[in-house]
Amino acid sequence: MTIKDVRTHRVSAPFHTPFVTALRSATTVESLLVEVVDGDGRCGLGEAPQVWQVTGGSVAGAEACVQQLLGPLLTGRDADDVAGNTRLVQRAVQRNEGAKAAVDVALHDLAARRAGVPLVRYLGGVATSVPTDVTLAAGSPRELAAAAHARVGEGFRVLKVKVGKPGAGERDAAGADLARVRDIRAAVGPDVLLRLDANQGWTPRQAVRVIRGIEDAGLDVELVEQPVPRHDLDGLAWVSDRVGVPILADEAVFGVRDLVEVIRRRAADLVNVKLAKCGGIGPARTLLDLAAAHDMGTLVGSMMETEVGVGAAASLVAAYGTTAVPDLDAAWWLASSPVKGGIRYERDRVHLPDGPGLGVTLEGR
Repeated sequence: MTIKDVRTHRVSAPFHTPFVTALRSATTVESLLVEVVDGDGRCGLGEAPQVWQVTGGSVAGAEACVQQLLGPLLTGRDADDVAGNTRLVQRAVQRNEGAKAAVDVALHDLAARRAGVPLVRYLGGVATSVPTDVTLAAGSPRELAAAAHARVGEGFRVLKVKVGKPGAGERDAAGADLARVRDIRAAVGPDVLLRLDANQGWTPRQAVRVIRGIEDAGLDVELVEQPVPRHDLDGLAWVSDRVGVPILADEAVFGVRDLVEVIRRRAADLVNVKLAKCGGIGPARTLLDLAAAHDMGTLVGSMMETEVGVGAAASLVAAYGTTAVPDLDAAWWLASSPVKGGIRYERDRVHLPDGPGLGVTLEGR
C-alpha cells in the first residue's frame, strides 16, 4: 500500500490562561497539522507547533517544507516502510525540525492505524497512561503561589515554575526568583515536587546566585531547566559545577551533536527531549538511548501544542520511559481543540487512547 497524499492544515486554538515565560507570552497555540494518507484513505497525523523563540520554526515555514519537499518525496512510497520513510525525511532537509517531526509522527501514526493498534503498542509499549507535571506561568510571587495551590488541589504533584527575567540586575533577579520559589513552597507544603525553568533567562552568575539561595533556604527544588542561553555551554557547565541541584538541558540540545557536546563537557545532569525540537520519534529515541548510555537523566517534554503532538510524546514515554516525570501538560492549557479524541488528562496522568494510532481526528471530519 502506497502513500497517496500528504496534506497540511493550519490550526489555532486558545489557551484558558495566558502562558508566560522568560522568552514569550502566548494566548493561543499556532500549529501545522500534517496528514499522511494511504491508498485506502487511512490518515496519520503529526504536528509542527510554531515556536519562534525556541526552534525558530513557523507554521508558514513548516507548511512550505512539507508541501514543496517532504510531501512530494513521500508520495508513492510504501506506507509500511516507516524506517525507510523517516530516514528519507531526516536526510531531505537541514533544520526544519518541526516539519520533519510532524511528518515523522504522521508516518508512525498511519502505520499504527494500519496495524490496528495504539501508537504506544506500535512502539513496543503496553502502558496506558503516563504522569505529567504542570507549568506555572511566570508571574508575581503571590500569583504563582495561588496558581500552585490551585494546581495541587486539582491533583498535580510536580509543578514546573517559570522563572528568569532577561535584563534584570543580578541581585534583583536572584531576589525576585527566590521569593517566587519560597512563596510557592509555603503554599504547597513539603510533599510536592518543584522544578524550575529559566528558559535561558539568567546569566551564569545569576543562575548560581539564585540556585544557591534556594539551596541555602532549604526549598527542595528537584531540578533547574536551561538556566542560561542555549549556546553558552561553558556557562551551563560552570553553573552545573557550582550547584547541587541537578541541571536540565533543554534549548541547548536539539540533536545528537548537541547532546554529545553537553555530555563531553559535563554541562548538565539531564536532557529534555522534545519531538518538535529534534525532528520526531526516531531522533528522540536516539537521544534517549544516548543519554541512558552515559548515565544522564532523561525527560520528554512538549512545546505548546495540541493533543496530536502531546499524544505522540506521551506514547514515546509510555513505550521507552524516562528517569524524571515528563513535561506533557501542553494540551491541558487548551480551552478548545482543533482535533477530536486522543489523549485525556485526569489529575496528573495523561491517558492514552484505546483506538489505533494517536486516536485523533480533525475537528469537522
